[in-house]
Amino acid sequence: MAGGVGSRFWPMSTAERPKQFIDVMGVGKTLLQLTVERFGNLIPAENVWVVTNKDYAETVKEQLPNVPAGNILCEPCRRNTAPCIAYVSWRIKSKDSKANIVVTPSDHVVMNTPEFQRVIRECMLFTSESDAIVTLGMKPNRPETGYGYIQGDLSASTLRNKEIFRVDSFHEKPDLQTAQQYIKNNSFFWNAGIFIWNVHTIVNAFRMYQPMLAKTFESMNSIYGTDKEQEVVNEVFPECQNISVDYAIMEKAEEIYVCPADFGWSDLGTWGSLLQQSHKDLYGNALIGPDIAMFESHNCIVHTTQEKRVVVQGLDGYIVAENNDTLLICKLSEEQRIKQFSERK
Repeated sequence: MAGGVGSRFWPMSTAERPKQFIDVMGVGKTLLQLTVERFGNLIPAENVWVVTNKDYAETVKEQLPNVPAGNILCEPCRRNTAPCIAYVSWRIKSKDSKANIVVTPSDHVVMNTPEFQRVIRECMLFTSESDAIVTLGMKPNRPETGYGYIQGDLSASTLRNKEIFRVDSFHEKPDLQTAQQYIKNNSFFWNAGIFIWNVHTIVNAFRMYQPMLAKTFESMNSIYGTDKEQEVVNEVFPECQNISVDYAIMEKAEEIYVCPADFGWSDLGTWGSLLQQSHKDLYGNALIGPDIAMFESHNCIVHTTQEKRVVVQGLDGYIVAENNDTLLICKLSEEQRIKQFSERK
């Protein structure tokens, strides 16, 4: 899923070029490219599908030259994750009625790729042999209020996989006090928005719980893969309900399971989260760029990748970031205020 828009990493990311298409980590690859790369040992490029907004289609093609152009599906407008997933599910089903599918956002980071791949393999084996829907639950290490939570029934694992458990309930983003209670209970996990299922399972789930969405994409069976597909999608997609897959399917379906995992995941929602995920020097500074010198500074994140000499002195808990003709210097604690200002501008 690569259609998200936003300026969480302003000034580096903008509505015209959101974070999935930029080199947030300073490794020479965008988050989209890193997402596809970590599936390299699991899924061949011809089985990778990208759903994005029509405005970003050319960017996706440029960044993923090995993915077939026909596997890049264009949404004419934004309608949240349920229509996005319904569209690609029926499209994949038109090519392979027995496909096993992993759905993942394209703007998250994973630090331990081998463990990620191991977990995905286990879950794909599980869903290939059952009608189960599996969601990954990230083991929390702090009382995070920016994530939704999944509560699993850890009293007994499934018979076929000791790492997979039934889901008890889903929980919205909590306040701090509630989040503190969650992390004291080892049955709560962060909801990473990564789902595994076979195509038969997810299509039937849409038929049962979202019949209008199912009818929309079922009616296109005869034109998938033809020249008429995009024209029809442009007509029907704006009429789809704007709803997340969590509300549409996950909170309604019965065969829902969670696989607790710990592979250094973050949705990189803030500069602060990037600081947490980045390598830091002895003074807690994360430096992303070719030529950065820090003096008497602590707990800062500096993201300056445009070949400029950057010298910082006397800052504690600050963001320093540049992009083209814009330079941001602000307190990490004031990031949300700055984000609102950037959106107004």
